[in-house]
Amino acid sequence: MSLKIRLTRGGAKKRPYYRIVVADARSPRDGRFIEKIGSYDPMKAKDSAERVVLDLEKAKDWLAKGAQPTDRVLRFLDAAGLAKRPARNNPNKALPGEKAKERAEKNAAKSAAPAEAEA
Repeated sequence: MSLKIRLTRGGAKKRPYYRIVVADARSPRDGRFIEKIGSYDPMKAKDSAERVVLDLEKAKDWLAKGAQPTDRVLRFLDAAGLAKRPARNNPNKALPGEKAKERAEKNAAKSAAPAEAEA
């Protein structure tokens, strides 16, 4: 059985509240879980102490047992100093798409044409 440390959503519409739980990877997002180890309230201020509440001892035990945290939970664990989250780097994301490249070439050709006519 593969275990995940992940978020389950609660709260009302447009007012999210998440519990940090350990669950079987095959169970649904808001379905059955093994143990609740914390909570996350994104509606609180970023510098608020109650924004992320995490039982570090339980989290450490589950990580030792082989539970894999999701990316968002890994951010919380990294901030707490339990796990290291590697920095992501996708240099291709910043490159323009095909249509943008075509428009840039067309604009460059337009601006070059009047400059050639003057010379």
